Amino acid sequence: MASSLAPRIVTLGTAGGPRWWAAADSGERTGIATAVVVGDAFYLVDCGQGAGRRIAQAGLDLRDLRALFITHLHSDHVYDLAGLGIFGLYALQERTTPVRILGPGNRGELPPVSPRAVVAPSPLAPANPTPGTREMFETLMAAHATDLNDRILDSLKPSPLEVFQAEDSPLPSGIGYHPNDNPTPEMAPFEVYRDDLVTVTAILVEHPPVAPAFAFRFDTAEGSVTISGDTCFTQNLVTLAQGTDLLLHEAIDFEWVEQLYGDKTDDASRAARDHHYKSHTSVRDAVKAAEAAGAQQLALHHLVPGHAPDGVWEEAAEHFSGRFILPRDLDSIPFATSTSQR
Repeated sequence: MASSLAPRIVTLGTAGGPRWWAAADSGERTGIATAVVVGDAFYLVDCGQGAGRRIAQAGLDLRDLRALFITHLHSDHVYDLAGLGIFGLYALQERTTPVRILGPGNRGELPPVSPRAVVAPSPLAPANPTPGTREMFETLMAAHATDLNDRILDSLKPSPLEVFQAEDSPLPSGIGYHPNDNPTPEMAPFEVYRDDLVTVTAILVEHPPVAPAFAFRFDTAEGSVTISGDTCFTQNLVTLAQGTDLLLHEAIDFEWVEQLYGDKTDDASRAARDHHYKSHTSVRDAVKAAEAAGAQQLALHHLVPGHAPDGVWEEAAEHFSGRFILPRDLDSIPFATSTSQR
């Protein structure tokens, strides 16, 4: 019997990092964004550079968007958030309920300065240096107030703050979370969203210095997909992904990191090298997480560098006992249980 919901993901963008990657060998990978398609509806996870265009290229109708989930507030994950708010309202202006945007709240305090700093840098926007999802979206819309007010007053268009509802997803109480001292406490997954098609749970993952940083799991009546967000290998991700039909996991090529920074001695280069090693996952550790979780399928995305040849990532196939997938932008990957167990 064919699946009635045909749950699948569409990898709208598969490159990670705050860069425009060179096209050579990359297949024109764009910024990180994933559509989770269930029946006639879809949900977005992250909204990186090019996401708006990729939604159209994927044949998805923005009017079918139910919610956007943001794993963390690094720029490569929210680059097209302003575009969604400004341009998306034209497709969504007749909705009777707003599209929810759910993500991390205000960090509450700045991260520690790198120990490699000789003089502590001055933070940007000291009056509010760590805005959360709601504040970020509202500030982005305020930055475009000249344009938006022209359209609201002269063309009688709705405000994006009516079409979209940006929210900070609260963390469970009593888990011992602290943005600097304990950003990834051992914990159980917690529900952040539910409708008639999906239940979405989240967990904290380790991507210092960002906090909070989430992974998300979508459970449907016919299968599940877990999306790691940016993380180093962390037990919380394994906990969230137990038995999932598809694990979509980030990966970085540490040989590229060494080529870029290995022979440099300036403080900024050494600090950047430190960040990559403490905050991201090698191909083998992505496989380790998938095996520990008992995932049926593993697909790698948020590939850094975005222009690396396929062979860098296909090493995973040698070490994973399930089905391994190396998607390109706009690939469609089913995650119905019957599909993942073929």
